[in-house]
Amino acid sequence: MSELLGVAVLGAGHMGADHVRRLDRVVSGARVAAVADPDTGRAEEAVAGIDGVSVHAEAAAALDAPGVAAVLVASPGPAHEEALLAAFARGLPVLCEKPLTPESAGALRVMEAEVRLGRRLAQVGFMRRYDAEYRRLKSLLDSGRLGRPLMLHCTHRNVSSPPGFTSAMLVNSSVSHEIDAARWLLGQELTAVTVARPRSSATAPEGLIDPQFILFETAGGALVDVEVFVNCGFGYQVACEAVCESGSARIGDERSMAVTAAGGRREEVAQDYLVRFADAYDREVQAWVDATRAGRVTGPGVWDGYAAAAVAEAGVRALESGGRIAVELVPRPALYS
Repeated sequence: MSELLGVAVLGAGHMGADHVRRLDRVVSGARVAAVADPDTGRAEEAVAGIDGVSVHAEAAAALDAPGVAAVLVASPGPAHEEALLAAFARGLPVLCEKPLTPESAGALRVMEAEVRLGRRLAQVGFMRRYDAEYRRLKSLLDSGRLGRPLMLHCTHRNVSSPPGFTSAMLVNSSVSHEIDAARWLLGQELTAVTVARPRSSATAPEGLIDPQFILFETAGGALVDVEVFVNCGFGYQVACEAVCESGSARIGDERSMAVTAAGGRREEVAQDYLVRFADAYDREVQAWVDATRAGRVTGPGVWDGYAAAAVAEAGVRALESGGRIAVELVPRPALYS
């Protein structure tokens, strides 16, 4: 396939606009063919200066626009199921930002639709699988040089939470990345969740349970803990330490630029996930474009999106009940084996 892959981007908000920029300026082999957003003014702003892009208020119109051969879904989570099913109906490959769907029931419907097609069309945007540090850790664990993994210790901190952010969203939005990363790093499904609630920080909005300490159990007997703190105030920090039988390995502490001036020394701390994982997003989208142009689908798929949704739902129930909640997954279809 020699011609550029025409991509329809659904959603022109913070994430969607960044993907428009990425497809136009960073990724090779693709072009932005159409953008859809209910706020067409925002969509127009996102594609300013890019030739040959049609702007639409409705997702379906963008999918049917001339030159569209693939779809990148960056709209809010509740719109994902409809967009995915519409793409499937048109036979269009999809890169869908997480979550696949906000609820596991919706993810199941998407999975059933893809299974009926008999082939994979969707990749889910768990970009940490494309981060250089995470990939090195995955390679080390898979090599067996440190023995079997026994524990993962994870940290996920944000400067502040956006308006309307709820206590449940610390689990089903923020920690969804740790859920997928743990499944991928360990090669094991997560089987149970417990959520501990330390006293909330004074920096957290009233009523928000922040931070939280989440403990996952795995099918292979490992434990995964996550400290999630979305109003830490000082930066965006993500770290993971694998403790194995014969050693440990930690990622996320790589030094950033340090500035010495005016009698002091200051080290920069990323303030945003688009900064911390910029390279991972670039590699993710490039890999998706390359695979799509070759007629293949690689990377995390619909099963991974469904599993993450099911684990997150169990986590929310654990937060609300204060108890240990088992994760229940349907049998894994052969398409995803």
